Order: sequence, then C-alpha cells, then structure tokens
Amino acid sequence: MVLLTLLGISACQNKKDPGVDLIRNPRSAQGYNDKEAMPVITFDSDMHDFGRLSAGESVSYSFHFRNTGTADLVINSCSATCGCTVADYPKGRIAPGGDAYITVSFNSSGKSGQQFQEVTVVSNAQPSSSKLTILAQVTR
Repeated sequence: MVLLTLLGISACQNKKDPGVDLIRNPRSAQGYNDKEAMPVITFDSDMHDFGRLSAGESVSYSFHFRNTGTADLVINSCSATCGCTVADYPKGRIAPGGDAYITVSFNSSGKSGQQFQEVTVVSNAQPSSSKLTILAQVTR
C-alpha cells in the first residue's frame, strides 16, 4: 500500500510540458523569461465603419497590421460573432517588421439597423487575442 502511494506521488510531480516552448505565453508558460523574443501584432486601426448599407449588400475591409515584436507571428484563427461576418487571414509566419492584412467581409442580408460585429484574432503574440470591430447602418 505504501509503495503504491509513493508511486502515485512521484507520478504526479510537475514536469515541464514540451509544448510550453511552442506557446511561450508569458502569463501561463513555465520558465518564461521576459527577455525572450515575442511577436506583437499592431493594427493601424482595429475598427472600421462601413457607414450606410442597403440590406443585402456585401462589403469587405482589409485591416493592415505589422509584427512589431522580435519573433515570428503566427495567426491561429479569426472568428466572428455572427455568420454574416467572415475573416480571411494569412496562414504563414510573419517575420518581425513584416506586415499583412486580415480581410473582414460582412453580408447585410437579413440585417437592419445599426450593426456591430467583432472578429477575434488569436495568435502567438502577447496578448494572445485581439479584437477587430466593424460597424454598419443597414437600411431597407
């Protein structure tokens, strides 16, 4: 019985997770050193107002961003608050100093009035998520 207890305790000791080196999230990674290279995603603007749209109109806007950090930036996903909004984002690595675009498309079919849609961008940057916002006034 004592042997089983000792075996259980030794199996539960904290061991460094090999995936931690891939994530490098300063708030959660063990052994993080704040001098390590980190990507930083910096948008020229995180909001766009399409103004007045007719119901059924589809529009797009490209949000320009730059990696202002010191390591490669990788965008993992972009998810919208509604099926009427879709984001297209770069799938490769963006080197420090590099730039790219996230294109957000909005379809106003079935919508009316003031529209407020958010796209959450998840990446390996710090912070790990950013929000992009689009606005529109949809008229019938």
